[in-house]
Amino acid sequence: MNQGPDYQQLYETAESQAGYFAAHQARKCGFSWERLSSNVTTGRFIRIRRGIYRFTQFPGSEYEDLFVAWLRTGPDSVISHQSALSLYELSDVLPAEIHAIVPRTSSRRRPDIRQHTHHLNADEVTKREGLPVTTVPRSLADVASSGLAEEQVRLAIREAIERGLTSAGELRNYATKRGGRFQQIMQSIQLLRDQA
Repeated sequence: MNQGPDYQQLYETAESQAGYFAAHQARKCGFSWERLSSNVTTGRFIRIRRGIYRFTQFPGSEYEDLFVAWLRTGPDSVISHQSALSLYELSDVLPAEIHAIVPRTSSRRRPDIRQHTHHLNADEVTKREGLPVTTVPRSLADVASSGLAEEQVRLAIREAIERGLTSAGELRNYATKRGGRFQQIMQSIQLLRDQA
């Protein structure tokens, strides 16, 4: 016997996502396309874009574009790179695309979303504003390795330390583990500090 859609289950899913949910999440809670459409018409849900909705009792997020991108790329994706820096308010660089790290099995390209398939350890992911996002050290290392201007990376590092989002020691340890351009930038910062 069909018991109909489970509003409570959908609400609990959306609550952990600042009120946003995807059509595929609603389907798992028993919502048909017609039922979703009916709830939009009656004002219970707001249709943000095709396949993405928000409960009306939740205010729109200033990070709505990131929620939409994350819901479009799937539950195993993580906001990353310059988009993560903007979520942490560590950069005034506005990326032309939203950056997300997605599973290697995710092959579908999406307009306006830059999908990266890097490996992530569990300790490199956290939540911020209801979104899964790479940690500050991982985000800084990613933007450094992807070619963001060194001055922008340095400013983000300085701001992250000053605001207590990470520590110089944590960044040095992560840079040693990660290597590459991020390690070079961290070493040059240390060298400048030693010379001062």
